[in-house]
Amino acid sequence: MSAPGVTVVGAGLAGCEVAWQLAGRGVPVTLLEQKPLRRTPAQTSDQLAELVCSNSLRGAALSNAVGLLKEELRRAGSLVLAAADRTRVPAGGALAVDRERFSRAITLAVDAHPLIHREALEVTCIPPERPVVLATGPLTGDALARDLALAVGEDQLAYYDAISPIVAADSVDWGVVFRASRYDKGDDDAYGNIPLDRPGYEAFVAALLAAEKVPPRAFEEARYFEGCLPIEVMASRGLDTLRYGPMKPVGLTDPRTGRWPYAAVQLRPEDHARSAYNLVGFQTRMTWPAQARVLRALPGLAEAEFLRYGSVHRNTFVRAPERLSPELELKGLPGVFLAGQLTGVEGYVESAACGLLCALFVHRRLQGTPAAPPPRVTAFGGLLSHLSTPVENFQPSNVTWALVPPLEVSSPRKAPKSERYEKLAARALEALEAWLPGALEGFHPPALPALEGPPEGPGDGPRSACGEGA
Repeated sequence: MSAPGVTVVGAGLAGCEVAWQLAGRGVPVTLLEQKPLRRTPAQTSDQLAELVCSNSLRGAALSNAVGLLKEELRRAGSLVLAAADRTRVPAGGALAVDRERFSRAITLAVDAHPLIHREALEVTCIPPERPVVLATGPLTGDALARDLALAVGEDQLAYYDAISPIVAADSVDWGVVFRASRYDKGDDDAYGNIPLDRPGYEAFVAALLAAEKVPPRAFEEARYFEGCLPIEVMASRGLDTLRYGPMKPVGLTDPRTGRWPYAAVQLRPEDHARSAYNLVGFQTRMTWPAQARVLRALPGLAEAEFLRYGSVHRNTFVRAPERLSPELELKGLPGVFLAGQLTGVEGYVESAACGLLCALFVHRRLQGTPAAPPPRVTAFGGLLSHLSTPVENFQPSNVTWALVPPLEVSSPRKAPKSERYEKLAARALEALEAWLPGALEGFHPPALPALEGPPEGPGDGPRSACGEGA
């Protein structure tokens, strides 16, 4: 007797992870994806798991909460992490990927799996099949969002994410912009750095504040994620806000002066060939003419060729503590599960993790056995805790150390942060190893298809970055 199937809506990071995990456990999956029939405003490719915001999966070290989450995903057999490790590009202490090869690796893997049937279809309402997983991401279509809003019993919630500009590498003046990773971390000089002195920094902030912005539409309220604020919003909070944020010069020694500049803009490569760079943390809602004028005034960017200007996009999510069960199932709508950013997690890695966990819960449901949630001390457990802890104003979150229980401190003296974080990671991985045998039972994924051809450039659609440099 064949196993009952599961319908998954959306083939982004979370949807592809759900499909891969279920199929690897012998569950047939129908993966509904509107590409190539239609794309969202942020998409430029017909491949799956397209990275529309950044090519960085953020910090790689276990002393970072997201580094721990990535390691947990690796050990749990994540497709997204396997593809990222195969297509990584130099990025100092971060894990960044060649976005075109990354998406191609996932597309090849999904399409080659005999238990995954991909169908091009724009889904405008919650499908009647059960179980069904909705993994349509931050740009869920209006029709489906309206149907989801009816299902959860309240209006659709939305806030704005902003994305950074990308410039062509050969249009940057590398006589002014110096190459270095922060504190030389990564030993690969992956980043470009634009140094500013105090007058130059203050002139930039003044120009930024005066520049014309794209206003939100009349029926939309801009509710920004604190970890991905437009630079003009940060600048409005005080003259030095940017200098202590994305323009912090700490750890960046200008070889011409031997000192840290007053402020700095980091440029992160988009591909192996380093043919394009995004302005790290420079997400913006300035108009395109204003972006060209203000950003070309930065040292080294006078002749900058913009491959993609910054813009803003909507992010749709539900109030997870009120509307989702601990197994990511909609309360009051049995058999309908959510995965990825729809649940209220933020970020590529978090979306993939949410997809993996959702697949485990759905598989358990099909087996008729109780779900075995990951230990609370793991990054997996921290994410689920974020989605289930009632708060007055629930907002999306990246994984942070604040989401996991603190260490039991036997001495009143606090250990250094790095030491504490490493201990938290060691505790998490020890607990994960005890949980994994049950989670991986029956999981037999096929080998990933060969990823042939040379690393590709950014193509016609690079998108850029929220997030920090290295």
